[in-house]
Amino acid sequence: MRRRVLQATIAAVTVAVVLLGIPLAFYGARLVRDAELRDLADRAAALGRQVETRLGADRPITEDLLEIYVRGDDGALPAAVSVVAPDGTRVRAGEPIEGRAYPAVVRTESGAVVLLTMSWWDVFWRTSRVVALVVAASTVAFAAGIAMSLWQARRLAAPLIYLAASAEQLGSGQVRPRLEASGVEEIDLVAAELARSADRLAGRLAAERQFAADASHQLRTPLTALSMRLEEIGFETEKEEVREEARISLEQVERLVMVVDDLLTRSRRAQGGTTEAVRLLEVVHQQQEEWGPSFASAGRNLVVEVPPATAVLATPGALAQVLATLIENSLKHGAGTTTVRSRPSGSGGAVVVEVGDEGPGVPDDLAPRIFEREVTSGAGTGLGLSLARDLVAADGGRLELAQRRPPVFAVFLAGVPKVLDPDVVLPRGSLVSPRKGRGRRRRPLR
Repeated sequence: MRRRVLQATIAAVTVAVVLLGIPLAFYGARLVRDAELRDLADRAAALGRQVETRLGADRPITEDLLEIYVRGDDGALPAAVSVVAPDGTRVRAGEPIEGRAYPAVVRTESGAVVLLTMSWWDVFWRTSRVVALVVAASTVAFAAGIAMSLWQARRLAAPLIYLAASAEQLGSGQVRPRLEASGVEEIDLVAAELARSADRLAGRLAAERQFAADASHQLRTPLTALSMRLEEIGFETEKEEVREEARISLEQVERLVMVVDDLLTRSRRAQGGTTEAVRLLEVVHQQQEEWGPSFASAGRNLVVEVPPATAVLATPGALAQVLATLIENSLKHGAGTTTVRSRPSGSGGAVVVEVGDEGPGVPDDLAPRIFEREVTSGAGTGLGLSLARDLVAADGGRLELAQRRPPVFAVFLAGVPKVLDPDVVLPRGSLVSPRKGRGRRRRPLR
């Protein structure tokens, strides 16, 4: 687009220069030449009158009289002057001109001949100044046209680039930026229609995700109950045939659970992922309410230092699970006050969530392998931190041990830029709050 606007502007300026500059230079040079020749003829006529007056009064013609007409008025080109009296006497003034010249001859009534000669090159260089002025003006106009075309190209291309980025984010299921009005009516119409389409698509994605969550919950509960009932039947009966049928039925139920999980996973991938714009304080407050009593029973404090306006791009359930893992590890292995804080990271809008306490920290031999599976200090299976790291990586973030003593775990998440509104990820009323189901504690990863 920029190249096309630039090419169109350069073509328009070139046509204007060709159609206007060349004729202007030609007629300007011709006008200057004609003006100089008229000035030469006027000077010759004036000198002829002066010569005729002196001859009528029997006064001599001197060089001082001719010197006035050699230079003429201010700014006039110099000329060579020669006067031949009726008796054949010749009087000259000015530098003789060699080569091509423009002559002006006047004959008086008494028979005197007045000749003024102007150099052709002097006239040529004066007309060349006009041509050079036109060329300079054309160059300035050409440069101004290019600068204007570059500015106009940026003005038109920037909103289109933003629209393309918005459409790409919309197609990937991410948040939609709220574009500023560009001032170009057609582009603003497309942006408005894209915003309406984004709202409609976001509503549909929200409904599908809600349906997937409801279906998962509604299917898992009866399938789990059925599995438990089949296990009880297999254990309680003494007939081998019944046990075999119960085992086969249990395998079918487990296969059905795997099919449901696979279908839900494919559905979420087709929708572009499960990341949303999440208000971090709500997720952290949920964990504070769940783990607060446990910390109070242990005689410790759980402190939250998260600004209310902080928003991140994450899966709400996965983020809550990761925080629950870190808080539980701090409760088991740490000491003193456990603090959950957030801070900006870098200039790209990323957010770091830190969970630390005042305990002895992570042993030196365990720190390099703390996120590996089955690596534990002795209490637990060693899977919690490994699974937490995988959950964070699935949302495009990372989990690190930022400090060994006292221990600080850092969760790096993609932040929501200030120009984006987290409320446009899903329409109002469709966003499922992470506080839903708060009465049932989430099982942390162990």
